[in-house]
This record gives sequence, structure tokens and C-alpha cells, in this order.
Amino acid sequence: MQVSEKINYLLAEQGLTKREFARTLLALEPKLNGTGKPPSKSTIYGYLNGGREIKIKLIPYIAELLSIPEQELFEFGIKYASSYNYQHSKEIREIIDLLQYLPQTKIIELKEQLLRHKTLHAEKLI
Repeated sequence: MQVSEKINYLLAEQGLTKREFARTLLALEPKLNGTGKPPSKSTIYGYLNGGREIKIKLIPYIAELLSIPEQELFEFGIKYASSYNYQHSKEIREIIDLLQYLPQTKIIELKEQLLRHKTLHAEKLI
């Protein structure tokens, strides 16, 4: 997954359009190193469509706009691997982040419950 794909993924997750993204990004007034000016809307659309490489100077602005840590733009783990995760990714990521606070006995119970749901799901497919 490219950074542009990840941004589009997060836009969909947050219910933002590319137009809203471009407008909000420009409102943050990012300045590009080469020109000292913000990128144009067409340049931003080029970033989102993968036709242009996203300038590193824009990463903090994009992360702020999406309310995520900058590093998340570069994480492409299993969390984003399925259509189910795509539909429920925000909740899944929140659960994954909270798992560290779950006692070991509850982790075992959770695993058992998830395995039961997996079995039930597999039986429905047969």
C-alpha cells in the first residue's frame, strides 16, 4: 500500500471527500520548500491519485487533518488487510490499542469467544 492509498483509506474511514481534504489541507496553509507556497488543488489531487509523490513537508499537515500520528501514514499492517477491517477499521484499531490493558485471563476468554464466532461463521458458509 502506498501512502496515497493509506490517505484515501483514512478519508473513506472518516467520511471525507477528496474535495473536503484538499480544501481543509489548504486552509492549514502548508508551505512547500521549493516555492514557499501551498500546493495547488490539482497537485493535492495528484497526491491522492498516486500520480505525484507527496512532499515530506506536507506529512504533519496531513496527519493533523486526519487526526492521526504521522507514523500511521506509513503503517500498512494486517489491520488493513480485509474488507471487514476496511468497514470497521477505526473500532478494530481502538480495540488493538486497548488490548494491552486487558488481563491475561480476559485475553484467553476473548480468544475463545472469537474462535467460537469464527466457527459459527464458517458453519453459515457451508
